[in-house]
Amino acid sequence: MSDTIDHATDWRDDHERFAVVETDAGSAEPTTEERPKLLLFYSETSGKSRRVEGFLAQVLQRRRNHDTFELVRISVERRPDLAERFCVSATPTFLVVADRRIQRRILSPRGCRDLQAQLQPWLR
Repeated sequence: MSDTIDHATDWRDDHERFAVVETDAGSAEPTTEERPKLLLFYSETSGKSRRVEGFLAQVLQRRRNHDTFELVRISVERRPDLAERFCVSATPTFLVVADRRIQRRILSPRGCRDLQAQLQPWLR
């Protein structure tokens, strides 16, 4: 781990582990533009949530966009505190977070085209 890390927050799941890492802004190391985070708030019992994960996989597969976002999956059943903090009232909900701000909120996309249109500013 680099000595520029000053804070880390973990979201843990039985099968997955994600970390959001904030780096020291005053670092002497050259900084590169960070990938935006794509937060997916989902319900473990929702068919819609599973369906939108398929939409997302298809959208990211087109034009090789797999590395465009840092994907963070957040179960609202396991982390209701995060759902409340980000004002998520329905699942599935995508949030694009860049520069520590929510850039876009996408509620229950109807299909691949809808999701692709919403994510277009970040896609190749």
